Amino acid sequence: MKKILSVAVLSTVMLTGCTLSHFGKGIIKVNNHVITQSEFNNTLNKEINNSMFKAFGGADNFVKSDDNIMYLIYKEKVSSELIVRALLESEVEKRGIKLTDEDIKNEMKSIIDKVGSKEELNKMLKQRGISNDEFNKDLKTQIKMKKLIESIEKISISDAETLKYYNEHKDQFKHEEQVRASHILISVDTLQLIQDMKKKNKDISPEELNNKLEQIATEKKAKAEAVLKEVKANPDKFEEIAQKESEDRASGERGGELGFFARKTMVPEFSNVAFAMKPNTISDLVKSPYGYHIIKVTDRVEAGVTPYAKAKDEIKFFMETEAQMKVLKNLTDGLMKTAKIEYLDSSFNPENINKQAVKINKERNNKSNGEDK
Repeated sequence: MKKILSVAVLSTVMLTGCTLSHFGKGIIKVNNHVITQSEFNNTLNKEINNSMFKAFGGADNFVKSDDNIMYLIYKEKVSSELIVRALLESEVEKRGIKLTDEDIKNEMKSIIDKVGSKEELNKMLKQRGISNDEFNKDLKTQIKMKKLIESIEKISISDAETLKYYNEHKDQFKHEEQVRASHILISVDTLQLIQDMKKKNKDISPEELNNKLEQIATEKKAKAEAVLKEVKANPDKFEEIAQKESEDRASGERGGELGFFARKTMVPEFSNVAFAMKPNTISDLVKSPYGYHIIKVTDRVEAGVTPYAKAKDEIKFFMETEAQMKVLKNLTDGLMKTAKIEYLDSSFNPENINKQAVKINKERNNKSNGEDK
């Protein structure tokens, strides 16, 4: 539940977004507000970099073309988000909602209390690639949204409601045995290596291929052993070494952090070692299909059910957030009915996006049918 809470805290911030700028080519006009191409690009990149595509290079490697069906999906989603933000920003101004230094101080304290500490908050931000400036801007917008909600409806969740939720959703509070770990990976992906070598030399012989694989495997193991030696000599610098050496770049950027996970989440070679370790210990080299791992276990949780006393505050926060989002949705639905929305760039019109998506799918189906014949 704490993990859900942590995500909820940041998702509330991230959903609100930053105050909209007024520079660049206009693509959508919402009443008197113009959404620019640069706003769209920045928001799109942020969405992609916080998605599964981060593992494939994120926004830098994502094909941003109307010929890419995934781009069209993001295009419609991000456009809709920007329209909603523009409507809500206008409503904040219309109602004369202002921020004070005390508002910001109290909200920051509330978030730090919920995630545990300022250090934990900074770690979460780092894991999600959010800078302090970006977070502070989003925090101010979040406060505006809360004040906007309060101007419409006072939300209060009672102890009786949280207890009722707990009793009706007991399965949500069950958890398997879990460990929290970080790792440093020196990758030895044999299949990928073979594909890469055949791409460079399609006529490579099986013998030459095998020799090269053995050479690379030997070099990788030597590198892994050198990194392990460095880690054992400087265990307090595990995160720093992971950032520099780990070939799992997604976790490497976070100092190797993998978070809490159940035994079945990881490959057996990894899980068997991690679950046999005590907190604050570092493993020797662990070989898996992905390569060589150096594992650091930092915490563990036995299987069981989180008691109501520990879950109460988190349930209350979740229910309050859910109620707040419902108020915002109802407000947004009403504002959308009266909003004047002009697509200055017709390619952002949802109708045209859907037509392009249908066209791409039709071309794919025709190509697939042609290949089957």
